[in-house]
Amino acid sequence: MKGRVIKSTGSWYIVKAGDELLKCRLRGKFKQDDLKLTNPIAVGDYVEIKKEADQPTWTIDEIHLRENYIIRKSTRKNHFSHIIASNIDQAFLMVTLNNPRTSLGFIDRFLVSTESFRIPATIVVNKTDLIHKEKDKEYLQDIREIYEPLGYPVLEISALNEGDLKEKFLSLLKGKTTLLSGHSGVGKSTLLNKLIPEAQQQTKEISKFSAKGVHTTTFAEMFALEGGGYLIDTPGIKEFGILDIDDNVLSHYFVEMRKYLGQCKYNDCRHLNEPGCVVLEKLEEGYIHPYRYDSYINILTEEDSHR
Repeated sequence: MKGRVIKSTGSWYIVKAGDELLKCRLRGKFKQDDLKLTNPIAVGDYVEIKKEADQPTWTIDEIHLRENYIIRKSTRKNHFSHIIASNIDQAFLMVTLNNPRTSLGFIDRFLVSTESFRIPATIVVNKTDLIHKEKDKEYLQDIREIYEPLGYPVLEISALNEGDLKEKFLSLLKGKTTLLSGHSGVGKSTLLNKLIPEAQQQTKEISKFSAKGVHTTTFAEMFALEGGGYLIDTPGIKEFGILDIDDNVLSHYFVEMRKYLGQCKYNDCRHLNEPGCVVLEKLEEGYIHPYRYDSYINILTEEDSHR
């Protein structure tokens, strides 16, 4: 019987098959296209399940080919990866301008991951009711000026404002499987509670000591939305480690660079200091934002240091 994984708790999985929610476990090991994964099965996976003899539980016997997935480096195991979610239609990265502040580098790492599968991404700026300081207003303007011209919508909301959620947010989710990601403390669980009260996600105050979020969501979970569609809530992410990406491929995942690829003097150009590099020329001419280029360099040098 075919079903879809809607919750993962590490050793057990909740699979939705028709109108039923079934408790399942893995049978054996699955080969994952040479990926070293901390989680062989992810929320969003379509699987084949079979009833265990004389047991109320089921086993997962097969994973269907994933259409796409969002993946990052494991924080616990070197050279291992963790699939955040699979088979999604769009990804929403929730960010805040302070307490906690989401860095541009974090945003860019997330967008590299979505671009690798051409998953449409939206940047959701939450806690707009707390934007009072001039530096926060300037940071919001930076985010708009950098990402909107690249085709990434920037949505400003307050998860506490039901009007915001109904007018700006809900219509974007209808009929789609949407991943919701971001740092701990940016308000994902608060948003989910407003949209899907029965989810009853736990929320906590930001830690005053660290000014960073306290992890409240332990495992990814997919929730059905009224009117159609699913919202996947994910654990808060402190860092977004990019998987090993070939130097010549990374620039493909920066949309502003993509249009100039193949025009450089050298085919293996890394866009660092090579003569005849069109990307560097466009950077000088203002067609590529220096903050984005800095992120590109940081990811590139980070990968070099791990080789």
